[in-house]
Amino acid sequence: MEIWASANQKGGVGKTTTVVSLAGLLAEQGKRVLMVDLDPHGSLSAYFGLNPDYTPASVTDLFELSGNIPPHPRLVSRTAIDNLFVLPAATQQATLDRRLANKPGMGLVLKRTLQAWDKQFDHVLLDCPPTLGVLMINALASCQHVLIPVQTDFLALQGLKRMRNTLRMVGDSIGYRSAHTIIPTFYDHRTRAARFALQNLWQDFADNLWPDVIPIDTKFRDASRAGLPLSRLSPACRGIAAYTQLLRFLESRFSTNPTNRYQEAV
Repeated sequence: MEIWASANQKGGVGKTTTVVSLAGLLAEQGKRVLMVDLDPHGSLSAYFGLNPDYTPASVTDLFELSGNIPPHPRLVSRTAIDNLFVLPAATQQATLDRRLANKPGMGLVLKRTLQAWDKQFDHVLLDCPPTLGVLMINALASCQHVLIPVQTDFLALQGLKRMRNTLRMVGDSIGYRSAHTIIPTFYDHRTRAARFALQNLWQDFADNLWPDVIPIDTKFRDASRAGLPLSRLSPACRGIAAYTQLLRFLESRFSTNPTNRYQEAV
């Protein structure tokens, strides 16, 4: 089972869009794909018509069950797309740090759960909150690869620096660092700010930078309104063409290469 986390310590950079777009493409390949909404705001859940204020089962249940791992059908919801499933968020996830952060073993709850569900899914994509806490630590401890969407503007570059520091800190704590790929998003070649931000990414982060961009595309908004992955709504648009290229890049570099598949040594 391949586990990828979409993470950045800045909101609005395309984390949820990246999860939904890649998950939709993988599901179309016939892969069984689980999306996990770790953000208390529940954008991923809402995308598929699930209300984080009233969802009957959610990520929160994993932490409330004191180490007892339920079978996946108890918590996981089907979407309208074949092979595509979601473990939704609940707003009470926002209280987990206050209530459970000091309880032993809370940083590995998600990892133990996904290990128990290993034969049920081919891919798992984690949609992370923009803050460092027990939920992001769980994601980084669980995944084999971290996807870092970065909006091509100056402020987003500052969030990227914080995210890289977090990867190092968590990696030192758990004994390994997940490999990561930086994904430039919301790119508009017509603006000087976007071109300048992309140039800075190449100057400072070239070793981990995906050599392409996700462009601005209004079709992403249309897809979220319809509750469908963009590949289902508008398969020929430029946004999904970019995510198709990204998926090919990730599969060629990190799914089939045994030296990169799991994690980098610290």
